[in-house]
Amino acid sequence: MPKAALAIVAAVLAATPALAQEGGEGNASTTIGQLAGQGYEIKAAAPNGSRYVLFMQKEKSVYACEFVNTTRTQCRQIN
Repeated sequence: MPKAALAIVAAVLAATPALAQEGGEGNASTTIGQLAGQGYEIKAAAPNGSRYVLFMQKEKSVYACEFVNTTRTQCRQIN
């Protein structure tokens, strides 16, 4: 894995608890399904306890998504 990608993965995994706490109405989170519908592709996934963090990319735009199950996901743009 390129060093830059590894650094991004490490930074997002470190920020995942904060990502999970920010969920709720009135914020900029989106879902994996919404991103997939916009043409984003899953590029990587990493376990984080009982959850997974997925990284979705479309061109130069990247999102980190906390995936609990098929009905509970939230994504935040990381660049």
